[in-house]
Amino acid sequence: MKLTDEDVALLNSKVGLHALLRNKKVNLKSALKEARYLTQLRKKQEELIKLQNWVIENDQKVVILFEGRDAAGKGGAIRRLTEYINPRHFRIVALDIPSDDERKQWFFQRYINQLPKPGEIVFFDRSWYNRAVVEPVNKFCTEKEYNIFMSHVNDFEKMLIESDTHLIKFYFSINKKEQAKRFKEIKKNPLKRWKMTPVDEKAQDLWDDYSRYKEKMFEQTNTAHAPWVIVDANEKTQARLNAVSHVLKTILYH
Repeated sequence: MKLTDEDVALLNSKVGLHALLRNKKVNLKSALKEARYLTQLRKKQEELIKLQNWVIENDQKVVILFEGRDAAGKGGAIRRLTEYINPRHFRIVALDIPSDDERKQWFFQRYINQLPKPGEIVFFDRSWYNRAVVEPVNKFCTEKEYNIFMSHVNDFEKMLIESDTHLIKFYFSINKKEQAKRFKEIKKNPLKRWKMTPVDEKAQDLWDDYSRYKEKMFEQTNTAHAPWVIVDANEKTQARLNAVSHVLKTILYH
């Protein structure tokens, strides 16, 4: 392949050399792609630090939801967003199944308990939208509970925003073939096998059910005050860049 002066300079940089030499077999095209991605990501991560400083200094509250198919890359995107920001001023919330007491509470109560205080960013790795898709597909809630949630969620989010909270709702979208490929990779990797849950094991068989509830969710909860941001996540690195870019563009921290 023909390299430009810019390509050569990038490959000679610290990031480029790492991309070139980390595999025994040198692949210029792959190394260039990785170096470009890491360079772009680092610039955006520097801006995220400025955004967080603005949040802290101005007592802002930020909530960012990450929804999507199993293995869509939600966790990886969150890690890139939080990699260099101050850990004392953000939290990642990934709630387990509700306790008996939580089941008896108002559904939104356990999420309200996790909302940010002034000067804090909270990232939800799955959120209250479990009740819109995952729970009805897997019969974890009744039809009545589902309908009540769908009738309440838009008002809940409106109240959240009216209390001066920035709300971003991401949906990471992958196709069925890509999900199957990622599940296979997870099962082969002893360091990642823990990620496969009984719900994940059934995801391919229930693909159409997930699609049906997902479309209902978009139709009923894609509001002017809290729109969905659909991220094409079939290519992980681009999905991460797009998510970070959207956060920087949406929250006017300057």
